[in-house]
Amino acid sequence: MRRSLVTAIALALASSAVSVHAQVKAVVAPAATEVTTQLPRTARPLHYRVEVTPHAERMTFDGKASIELDVLSASDSIVLQAAALRFSNSQLVTEKGAVLPAKVSVDEANQTATFAFDKPLLPGRYTLSTDYSGIINTQANGLFALDYTTESGKKRALFTQFENSDARRFMPSWDEPGYKATFDLTLNVPAAQMAVSNMPDASSKALGNGLKQVVFQTTPKMSTYLLFMSAGEFERATVKADNGTEIGVIAQTGKVEQARFALEASRDVIHEYNDYFGVAYPLPKLDNVAAPGSSQFFSAMENWGAIFTFEYSLLVDPAVSSVSDKQGVFSIAAHEIAHQWFGNLVTMAWWDDLWLNEGFATWMAGRTTQKLHPEWDLNGVRAARVSRGAMGQDAYVTTHPIVQHVATVEQASQAFDGITYGKGAAVIGMLEDYVGADAWRNGVRSYISAHAYGNAVTDDLWREMDKAAPGKQFLNVAHDFTLQPGIPLIRAASTCVDGKTQVTLQQGEYTIDRKDKVPLRWRVPVTLRGADGGEVRTLVDGSSNVQLPGCTGPVLVNAGQKGYYRTLYAPEQFKALSGGFDRLPVVDQLGVMMDASALAAVGLQPEADMLDLTAKVAADAPADLWQMVARTLGGIDSMFDGDVPRQTALRKYAHSRLAPALASLGWDGREDESAQTRQLRSSLIGTLGGMNDAQVIAEARRRFDTFLANPESLSPELRRTVLGVVASNADAATWGKLHTLAKNETSSMVRDQYYSLLAMPKDKALAQRALEMALTDEPGATNGAGMIGEVSDEHADMAFDFALAHREKVDTLVDGSSRAGYYPGLGANADNLQMVDKIKVYADKYIAPTSRRDAETVIANIQTRLKLRGERKPQIDAWLKQNGY
Repeated sequence: MRRSLVTAIALALASSAVSVHAQVKAVVAPAATEVTTQLPRTARPLHYRVEVTPHAERMTFDGKASIELDVLSASDSIVLQAAALRFSNSQLVTEKGAVLPAKVSVDEANQTATFAFDKPLLPGRYTLSTDYSGIINTQANGLFALDYTTESGKKRALFTQFENSDARRFMPSWDEPGYKATFDLTLNVPAAQMAVSNMPDASSKALGNGLKQVVFQTTPKMSTYLLFMSAGEFERATVKADNGTEIGVIAQTGKVEQARFALEASRDVIHEYNDYFGVAYPLPKLDNVAAPGSSQFFSAMENWGAIFTFEYSLLVDPAVSSVSDKQGVFSIAAHEIAHQWFGNLVTMAWWDDLWLNEGFATWMAGRTTQKLHPEWDLNGVRAARVSRGAMGQDAYVTTHPIVQHVATVEQASQAFDGITYGKGAAVIGMLEDYVGADAWRNGVRSYISAHAYGNAVTDDLWREMDKAAPGKQFLNVAHDFTLQPGIPLIRAASTCVDGKTQVTLQQGEYTIDRKDKVPLRWRVPVTLRGADGGEVRTLVDGSSNVQLPGCTGPVLVNAGQKGYYRTLYAPEQFKALSGGFDRLPVVDQLGVMMDASALAAVGLQPEADMLDLTAKVAADAPADLWQMVARTLGGIDSMFDGDVPRQTALRKYAHSRLAPALASLGWDGREDESAQTRQLRSSLIGTLGGMNDAQVIAEARRRFDTFLANPESLSPELRRTVLGVVASNADAATWGKLHTLAKNETSSMVRDQYYSLLAMPKDKALAQRALEMALTDEPGATNGAGMIGEVSDEHADMAFDFALAHREKVDTLVDGSSRAGYYPGLGANADNLQMVDKIKVYADKYIAPTSRRDAETVIANIQTRLKLRGERKPQIDAWLKQNGY
C-alpha cells in the first residue's frame, strides 16, 4: 500500500547516508492505491438494522442484525468482523425474495465471522440477517457497564466504545472506517432508564415486564466506530444552537447541572465551527454523555451526535473543580466537536491517516479555546507547549511519520500517540501560519465539501490546500513534515555587514539518541525577527541566507514559535539573545527556554545556558515563565533521584527561586487573579512538595487536617495539589484517612480521585497496599489499572513486577488491544537497565512482533535517559558550584 511504502522509505532515510533530499523528493507525490482492509473485497454494507436487548444484571446481551449489502464479485461466503459473538438463525435474502440459509464459522484470532452458502452469490443486492449474543464488558471496549455509588445505592449504566475496532463486539459488521453505511438502531431497555444513541428517538413503546423499546432515527452514512448507545438513570439538559441543532448534556440523575458549563461551551463551539467549516453541523442533535469511571487510554470519544465523556472531563463541580478543570472540559469538548466534521463527516480511509482526525481536532480545539477564552492563555503559549511536547517522542529512533502504515488492530491502538495528536496539531499550526489563516480555512472548507459523508487520505486535504495557496511549494513542505519522522534543527549564526545583519540558517536534525545520525532534509518555513522588530520569512531548503535591517539587537529565529523545529544559535548569538531576554515576547522567551533545555540535554548547548535563563526570570515575570522554571528544576531534581549530594545542592537553588515566588503569590488566591496565576500557585506547591520542601509539606498537612473537619476550607484551586502533596508524603495514619474518604464518598468523580491518591505514596509499604487494593472490587473495575499506573510513577519496578505476577487479573482491568502498551508503560520511569531486560522478556513472551512499538519506545527512553544523565551531571554540578550552591 502507498502509505506502507512511504513509511518504509522514511524510516530507511533515517539511517541512510546517500542522497537523502533526492529520495524525499521522490516520494512527495505517491500514487493512490487501494485502501487497506482486513476483509475480502467481495461485499460492502449499505444499511444496518440492529436491535439489541442488554441483560445488565448478568452482563450479556442479545442482538438481531439485518444488513443490506452489495455483493461486488461472485463468492460463496460473506466475511464480516465479529469478536466474542455467538450466532444463530442466519440467512441471506436475495432481491427477488429467495432465502439462502447461512452456515456461520467464527475465527476468534482474526475476529471474523464467515457466513457460507451452498452456492456462489452473484453480484447484486442482498440482505443478511442473523440473531446473535455477546458479553457486556467491564472495560471501555464494545458494550460495557460502569458501576457507581450514589446516596440511594449502587447503580449500573451501559455505554459503548467502538474506536478503533470494537464495534465488532456489539454487532457483526464491516468494522473498518472505509466501510460507511447508515444505521437503524433499536434498544430494549428498562422502562425507567434513558436510552441514548447518535440520533433522536423515532418512537418508544412499552414492552411489558418493566421494559421499553426505543427506536432511533436513521443515522447519516458513517463508519461503524462512530455508532453509540447508552442506557441508565440519566438526566438531560438542552440548549438550541443558532442553526437549530439541539445541544444536550446527559449525566447520572442529580448531576446534570454540573454539565451546564459544558453545555454552554458546546453551544459556543458549534457556532464557531458552523462558520469555520462552511458546512453546518448536519445532525438534528448533539449530546455529550457523562460517564462515571475512567480509562487509562482516553477521556472522551466523538461518536456522531452522541459524544461519550468520562465525568472528570465533562462535569464541573463547584466544590472540587479548578480553573484547570474548566479549561480541560472546554478543550475536550472543542476537540470532540471538531471531530463531528474532521473524522465523522469526513473520515480517514484507514488508520494510516488517523492524524487527519486527531491532529486536526487537537489543533482546532487549541485555536478555538484561544479565540473564545483568550483569558486562559494571555501570552499565546499553548501551541508552543503542544509542539515542544510532541518533540519529546519525535526525537527518538522509535518515532514514526505522521502518516504511518497500520496493519493490525493493536497497531491501530498504538497509533493514538503524541505524534498523531501533538505533532499533527503542531504541523497544522505551522502550515496555517505558512500559507495564511484565510487560505488555510478556504482549503479546509473545500476539503470538507468535496468529501462529505465519505472517506479521504492526507493528500486529499493537501490538494485542496495547494489550490488555496498557490506558489508556496505547499505540497513539498507538507510532505516533508508528514511522510518522514523527526525534527528539523535550524542552526543560526549572524554577522553585521554594512549596517545590516546577515543571518545564515543551516538545517540539520534534532535527535536524542542518535548523535551521529545523517540528518533528513526538510523544507522548513522559518520566521525571523531582527533588531527593528520586523519579521522576515524564508523557506530553508538545506540552508538559507537572510538579510535583516540593522545590527543593534539579537536575531530571534522561530518568532512566534509556530515552526516545528528546534533552534540552535551560535554561542555569540545566544549570548546576545540571553542579554535581551526580558525584552522578548513571552511566547518567544518560553520558546528559547524550551529549546535551550532540550539542546542542553543532548549536549548541543551548555547546561549553563538553560540554568542561566532560569536565574534571569524576574520576580514579576509572567506566570508562564515561572511555570517553565518550575518544570525545568523539577525535571533536574528527578534526574538526581538517589544522588543525595547533587539533589541537595539542586534543591537549595530551586528553593531560592521557587519559594520566594510562592511567598509572593501566597497560598490563598484572590477572585481577580488570572488563570495562569492560579495554576502557577498549584505548580509551585506541587514542585516544592515534590522536592521535600519541609515548609510546603507542613502547610499542606495543616490544610488537610482542617479539610477533614471542614471540607469547604480547601479551595477547588488547591484541593488536588494539597491532597497530592499529602498523599505523596503520607504515613500509614494519613493513608488511612484518605482511604476512609474514598470509601465514604458518594460522588463517583470525587471517589475516583481519592483512589488515585491512595496510589501516590513514596512509602513502599503503602504503595504495596495500593497495588493489592487495585486488584479488588473496591476501587471499581475501571480504576484498578490506573492505580497500578499511578504507583509506577514513583515505584516503577514494584508496579511492573506486581502487574506481571498478577497478569491474568490485571488483564481483566485493561482493554485487550492496549495491553501491549500498558505493561511496558509501567516501567517507563525506571532508573535502571534491569527494567529494560524485564520489558524485553515480557515483549518476547506476550507481545506480537508487529505490536512492540510502545515497548521499544519505553526501552529506548530508559537507555537514553540513563546515558544522558552521566553526561549532564558534571555540567550542572559546575554551574551550581559556580553560583554558590
